[in-house]
Amino acid sequence: MISKAPVIRGLYFCPMSELLLDTFLRCRKVTTDSRNLDPGAIFFALRGEHFNGNDFSGKALDAGCPLVVVDEEINRTDQRICRVPSVLESLQQLALAYRRTFQIPVLAITGSNGKTTTKELIRDVLARKFVVHATAGNLNNHIGIPLTLLSMPANTTFAVIEMGANHQREISGYCSFTEPDYGLITNIGKAHLEGFGGIQGVKKGKKELYDYLSARGKVIFANTELPELAEVTRAMDVVAYGLGTGGQHLEEFPGHSMLRFRCILDAGFTAVVQTHLAGSYNLWNVASALAVGRYFGVAAEDIIEAISRYVPENNRSQVVHTDHNEVVMDAYNANPTSMEHALRSLASGDRSRAYFLIGDMRELGEEGPAEHRRIAELAHELGLQGICVGPIFTEAAGDLFPVFATPAEAREYLLSVPLNDRRILLKGSRGIRMEVLRDVL
Repeated sequence: MISKAPVIRGLYFCPMSELLLDTFLRCRKVTTDSRNLDPGAIFFALRGEHFNGNDFSGKALDAGCPLVVVDEEINRTDQRICRVPSVLESLQQLALAYRRTFQIPVLAITGSNGKTTTKELIRDVLARKFVVHATAGNLNNHIGIPLTLLSMPANTTFAVIEMGANHQREISGYCSFTEPDYGLITNIGKAHLEGFGGIQGVKKGKKELYDYLSARGKVIFANTELPELAEVTRAMDVVAYGLGTGGQHLEEFPGHSMLRFRCILDAGFTAVVQTHLAGSYNLWNVASALAVGRYFGVAAEDIIEAISRYVPENNRSQVVHTDHNEVVMDAYNANPTSMEHALRSLASGDRSRAYFLIGDMRELGEEGPAEHRRIAELAHELGLQGICVGPIFTEAAGDLFPVFATPAEAREYLLSVPLNDRRILLKGSRGIRMEVLRDVL
């Protein structure tokens, strides 16, 4: 079941909003976690499917929080209790009010794949010229985005905000309290099909960022070499870029375990760049960082150095060398588009060493079985060896590859037939937890 997180529908400022901002500007800290209360932070009593922060308002008051924001009647009298119609909307409103105290560029990034890697590459590139504040990890939802804004240090001169979404009108809601000046969509692919209502829904949902910017005369970065992005920006004024567009030319050197490419700029700059990124698909993410850095006047040498120094983490395009194999850890997320890119990248090297361990792709709805079958058939056509993990793959791919319902079953199999001297792709949706197989590789 897809949870449709609420976002601000109409922004307003009232004495309560002013109280929140005034208190925040004095303490500059907020918390939503009743398990780890900071006596100097405003406590927002958020509610979720399995918790109600209002129940812990007394604990927050006892801990010394300067304000406790609730949206239910509290059986306690304390001038620090701030009763509002919606705690979540108040958090988002405070984030907007604080964002408006800054006169700095705010760049929003969304897309079906590569959001976090692109955000981190852009963060590191821009940090060569600006004091950059960027989304930490994957805090890219209705709670994480306002918390990201509220954690901006006072000396920030550039903000990079990642926006994730699994249904339409979510990105437009985020824009209402982020107010980005610049925006970039990495790509539009088959991700969260269940929530978006199919690929056309994905296009419409992601395009909300560009619609917001276009309506306000703001700046749109678009990789127009990707047909979907060229389509959704056809009537818009954009800063176009790509592997060979926008005054930059990027050419991959195949056959390397890590992405290696030549960069040629119209200004006469040329460099050969060795990265710590696995997979040729990451060249698109690099192109985005290069284009944004150039637009904001970061020196070409500094851009290249930042890209070459960036090391991914958290199971995203990481290459791990074990005692026996080389493992491409890409197990944080998966959808049909990213899975196809990863398999094609694996097949582009020495296929005699190539092996995949791929897990179910979540949130595809009724298209899930067909998409899993298509991915299995692609792996077979590419001549790859490997195994599939998860109940959907078990039904869809059992006649093509060994299949296992759970990672635990796959682990037992791998212990009985150990892999050696292989380049292994380890990928699946976060919920399938493919990373638990790493210790047997």
